[in-house]
Amino acid sequence: MKTVFALLLAAGVAFAGCSKADKPADQAAKKEEPKKTEVKNTQEQTKPVSDTPKLEKWPADYPVDGDSVAVIEIEQEGGPIKGTIVCEFYPDKAPNHVRNFKWLADHDYYNGVIFHRVIKGFMIQGGDPTGTGGGGPGWNVNAEFNDRKHEPGTLSMARTPDPNSAGSQFFICHVATPHLDNQYTVFGKTIKGMEIVDAIANTAVQGSTPLQKIKMKSVKIVARKDAGV
Repeated sequence: MKTVFALLLAAGVAFAGCSKADKPADQAAKKEEPKKTEVKNTQEQTKPVSDTPKLEKWPADYPVDGDSVAVIEIEQEGGPIKGTIVCEFYPDKAPNHVRNFKWLADHDYYNGVIFHRVIKGFMIQGGDPTGTGGGGPGWNVNAEFNDRKHEPGTLSMARTPDPNSAGSQFFICHVATPHLDNQYTVFGKTIKGMEIVDAIANTAVQGSTPLQKIKMKSVKIVARKDAGV
């Protein structure tokens, strides 16, 4: 079973084992007691790994470049949020994280996947095809911590307490979160559609789960010029 790591507004969540969900730490918990706040949350049990779509890991020579961008089409089920988020990449800072994201997007891995965790004043998180916070592609990406900062719109990779456990789950910062710098791998940034990020961050939630699902209808990798940015 996949297990969950989620540090929420005042407390953290972690399960031991090699198959943990990927989540960035919460601000208050991270600053005050990053280790002692790791406790079980039985409300976030997840589906089996078999529910995650099967895909071979990217080849080491899969091309990455700084000219392409991610175009993320967003739509909320039964809600008003609809639009496009465009993110640029930092292949010079985190080549394997960029390679990983592009590979997944190029194979339609993210299409239809929801933002399962939303915390206003922190970040929005998606990329789990099971929608539970416990899914992933079946492989890990080693940390590529770098000097890029967690600013509003930053695209960064979620992980478990193991620094080398990134998979498919990512988050976009709603506000600056400097306590995450050099703790999570920044591999891109929102260059268009920050108003959509704001709208998602401000949606109604129960805990950190949107009451109305917010989907990535599609995630495509295109040339920057073709994205109009």
